[in-house]
Amino acid sequence: MIGRLRLWSGYVLFFYVVTHLLNHALGLISLRVLEAGRRWFVFIWHNPAGQTVLYGALLIHFSLALWSLYHRRALKLSHWEWLQWSLGILVVPLGMIHVVGTRLAHEFYGVEPGYPWVLGSLLVGGWESIARQFSLPMVVWVHACIGMHFAWRLKPWYRDALPYLYAGALLVPVAGIAGAAIALRDVADLAQRPGFLENLFDRVRAPTAAQVANLYMISYTLQSVALALLVAMFAARPLRDLWERRAGVVRLDYGERKSVTQPTGFTILEMSRIAGIPHASVCGGRGRCSTCRVRIGGVDRDKLPPAEPEEAKVLARVGAPPNVRLACQVRPPPGHYSVTPLLPASAGPVEAYRRQPQAHGGEQYIAILFADIRGFTSISEGKLPYDVVFLLNRYFRATGQAIESAGGRLDKFIGDGVMALFGLNRTPEVACRQALDAARRMSEALTDLNEALSGDLDQPLRIGIGLHAGPAIVGEMGYERAAQITAIGDTVNTASRLETLTKEFGVELVVSQELLDRAGISLEGAALHNVEIRGRQGRLAVRAVERASDLTPMS
Repeated sequence: MIGRLRLWSGYVLFFYVVTHLLNHALGLISLRVLEAGRRWFVFIWHNPAGQTVLYGALLIHFSLALWSLYHRRALKLSHWEWLQWSLGILVVPLGMIHVVGTRLAHEFYGVEPGYPWVLGSLLVGGWESIARQFSLPMVVWVHACIGMHFAWRLKPWYRDALPYLYAGALLVPVAGIAGAAIALRDVADLAQRPGFLENLFDRVRAPTAAQVANLYMISYTLQSVALALLVAMFAARPLRDLWERRAGVVRLDYGERKSVTQPTGFTILEMSRIAGIPHASVCGGRGRCSTCRVRIGGVDRDKLPPAEPEEAKVLARVGAPPNVRLACQVRPPPGHYSVTPLLPASAGPVEAYRRQPQAHGGEQYIAILFADIRGFTSISEGKLPYDVVFLLNRYFRATGQAIESAGGRLDKFIGDGVMALFGLNRTPEVACRQALDAARRMSEALTDLNEALSGDLDQPLRIGIGLHAGPAIVGEMGYERAAQITAIGDTVNTASRLETLTKEFGVELVVSQELLDRAGISLEGAALHNVEIRGRQGRLAVRAVERASDLTPMS
């Protein structure tokens, strides 16, 4: 809830800044249009409802930013997060003088806080005032854009909308600052006339020198209060840590890397950062992504508090099992836990999107397909490397499309071979029928490919396909960017052996009777063999099919 309040208060302030800059942009036309455009700006914000929303959002955003600073256990932030924090702090002294010089000057002394007063006072204040005033919108804008980026970059639409957002992020502040600069130049030209500024200040009821001094005193006082609150938050952090050590300590074991011991109150992600252990966190520890998720074990795992609704929602999105939690949301009670990060520290926004439940590992009944080109070495002899690559890519595209059309998942290409999985999200019966359908489609696709390449091949391509079904260990395996969902186990090894038997039997497809029985399909016309599989006890009943394209299409 705190995170959402901070986000939505930021949205309100961002909308205010956008409307303010668009109003400034009217200065590109003329001073008259600039001041006339201020009417709709005043209509939106200078009414009881608008004032309540605006200043309420400002107070909430500032208060929650201080609370976030106090609540955050580790200040090891990314460069972008440090930049956002620094700009946010800089907004206070830059913006305070502007707010006091316009809104409070109006409330206390009846000053008309329009563009004539602001531009005229900048001319009187000199380059220091001009530099401060023109740097304010840039500081606020960059701070806001970084916040919007962190809030939106996990949204599915964000990547497609990014070019348009970049354009808006560039054009809005440039147009606003350029409009204000041209308006200031026009006022400076008019100020060359004798008595112009005096008449302007009389018209807007400018404050006296004593009143100006009082406004500056109010501004400096408010800045001092904000600074004192900031210092208080930093000073309270070590006191909080000392108090929390009284409640006990938490020990996390990170396998071969190291162990970390910290007082209670820290999240797992914060403990990782304090210990210098690389840990993925695309959203910066806000619980919006899933890249920081960890598998938790240990004797005290049952002590962990249940996931809050927001965390549970993210875990459900990625199909996480009960022992997987978000490291940025779990604050373990005193105890001893083992922690295994499930994503590499370099994980990006793509890994935060929906992932299959099988990624976390488990045993599942699936169908496996192995296929290989027969005699490809002799086919490729005498061909240029470009021709070999072109031929393989055409073959891979044809077989890949056939597998995916049948409902399978391409696991990997191995040389001139392919491995595919069926049943990751289907019943065993459906998976087995999909595997048979894929074999038929692959055979038909190869016939079409041979016809298309008849002028380039001395002999047509031939393939051998092995199909088997059974329990296998399915999970995301590999390292960093090379990690993917795959399967290992006896079922995989057996399917690979059946593919090699196609050479011995001189057929295109060898399929286990286990898979056929599960699929509810009888191939009594195909030769039945009881074969020995290396590494497997007992004999396995298989059917040898001369041409996979002769299989009956699956309905």
